[in-house]
Amino acid sequence: FTGSAFGSAAIWQYESLKSRVQTYFEEARADWMDKMRPQKRGDFRKQVNSWWNSLTEGQRTVTGIIAANVFVFCLWRLPGMRRIMFTYFTSNPSSRALCSPMLLSTFSHFSLFHMAANMYVLWSFSSSIVSLLGCEQFIAVYLSAGVISTFVSYVAKMATGRFEPSLGASGAIMTVLAAVCTKMPEAKLAIILLPMFTFTAGSALKAIIAFDTAGLALGWRLFDHAAHLGGALFGMWYVTYGHELIWKNREPLVKAWHEMRTKNTGKGGG
Repeated sequence: FTGSAFGSAAIWQYESLKSRVQTYFEEARADWMDKMRPQKRGDFRKQVNSWWNSLTEGQRTVTGIIAANVFVFCLWRLPGMRRIMFTYFTSNPSSRALCSPMLLSTFSHFSLFHMAANMYVLWSFSSSIVSLLGCEQFIAVYLSAGVISTFVSYVAKMATGRFEPSLGASGAIMTVLAAVCTKMPEAKLAIILLPMFTFTAGSALKAIIAFDTAGLALGWRLFDHAAHLGGALFGMWYVTYGHELIWKNREPLVKAWHEMRTKNTGKGGG
């Protein structure tokens, strides 16, 4: 799954760059025509576009992820969907569905507070992580992090014999948080409800890893500490080694895709 995610992201980046080059002048012309037209007051669509354009690239990128989480949260509120949700949107190594929940549970929250907290952290770190990795690479890392953190959770549950269902985006978000804190350890962070207390990102990452390690060792059941640790370690590894080993070696795949696209375009008479 991770290989497919990064391969798709590399092709997506290629197509995105190609599309931007092709539409540059068309967009410039459209902007000029828009300025020449009489402006409508109270135009809701224009207000939405203005809001969307005011967002950073990172915030625009995670908007889709947040929308998916909200949609799945709403599905949990439908009584007729409960059986399907427990089967496919919670991860449990003793379940009859093992693979798809490794990804789907990353977008699943039963508690409103749980979802709100996770999405707030994701939104807060979105600009930093996307400026660090780029939109396409971030999506590949985020999806991979969800699957990898769930896999670590599976291993821990099998080792301890505690087959409890888990859900939530915390594992993937821990990857985002760990990646940013590893690359920018001196950045200042603060707790949501206590903004007067600040600390460095490096110190926050050490504290989180220590907390989840203690929780895993002592058998705490408040969080899925194994998934948190798996996500954090993956984020630290990726920005330290993974980017060089995986993303920077995507050229052969992109080149093969380019040649295939060129060949198909030639056959089509383009």
